[in-house]
Amino acid sequence: METRYQERLAEGTMRCIVCPRRCTLKPGQRGFCGTKENQNGSIVNLTYGLLSAIAVDPIEKKPLAHFYPGSLSLSISSVGCSFTCPWCQNWHLSTAKPDSSLKRVSPDYVVDMARRQECTSVSYTYNEPLINLDYVEDTARLARKEGVKNVLVTNGYISGEALGRVVDVIDAANVDWKGFTDEFYRKHCSADLQSVLDATVEMHRRGVHVEVTFLMIPETNDGEDETRRMARYLHDNMGSDVPLHLSRFYPQYKFSHIPPTPVETLLRAREIVRAEGVRYVYVGNVPGKGYEDTVCPRCGKAVIERVGYSVTSWNIDAGHNCKHCGEPIPVVGEREEHL
Repeated sequence: METRYQERLAEGTMRCIVCPRRCTLKPGQRGFCGTKENQNGSIVNLTYGLLSAIAVDPIEKKPLAHFYPGSLSLSISSVGCSFTCPWCQNWHLSTAKPDSSLKRVSPDYVVDMARRQECTSVSYTYNEPLINLDYVEDTARLARKEGVKNVLVTNGYISGEALGRVVDVIDAANVDWKGFTDEFYRKHCSADLQSVLDATVEMHRRGVHVEVTFLMIPETNDGEDETRRMARYLHDNMGSDVPLHLSRFYPQYKFSHIPPTPVETLLRAREIVRAEGVRYVYVGNVPGKGYEDTVCPRCGKAVIERVGYSVTSWNIDAGHNCKHCGEPIPVVGEREEHL
């Protein structure tokens, strides 16, 4: 399919405008992500409608803690990525090329399946969804008409122009901040930090429910100063109620030589983040410790308790206040339960 996210330059030369990289493509050339190709003077999206996975997940798996807790989300993915992260847990998807192993699925089928499976939302996830923005937009607009929410699980690398065209149909996003220095982004992701921050803040400003994930990698991005600057930026630019997920690293892909993040590092980071005024901080990939519970910032009691990806206790009243002390809890939607 010809992408709508392109600009014409010289004769036959086109520019992709999906991400800040803005690849310039001559006929026959593919972009950095491997999913856009200049075919006879027009950029074609090679992965439109081609899915590598479609599955029903709990929304907590995204992770989203404050968006329709306990609900189901239909997760879909394709292949390719706009980043080069050497720790990628889905590297087999992010490095794959469009080929016949992918299943062609229409936006109508996705939305119909979401409704049949009683999914509150469709999540665009697993590989980087923004590089398949034409398909995401078409599916999201159809989902919106059918009362199904739209969730981005993303690295946040999108141009301001492209974001402006689709932000109106995105209900929630978990944006993965890979680190908090531009040097880190350029070395490991082949990208820049500021573009990600700008997109995250703009989504929040435009009414998208935003949560941020920060994967803490030992001796890579886990320094206390970096954590403090990250938390301060989040608080100062999006307020105290945007949830932050501090995630434990496990050896993956090209970073298989790096040990798992010590739990003590994550707990210390949580203290630093809270001290900077961020009120809802989660520790991920450390099961069975209660670190994924939603805790009231006033009384310190759990208002949503979780085991794994399941909500096991709900102590928020109909007005979205803590049942223990009355503190307003910024959660979108009511608890949803599925047998």
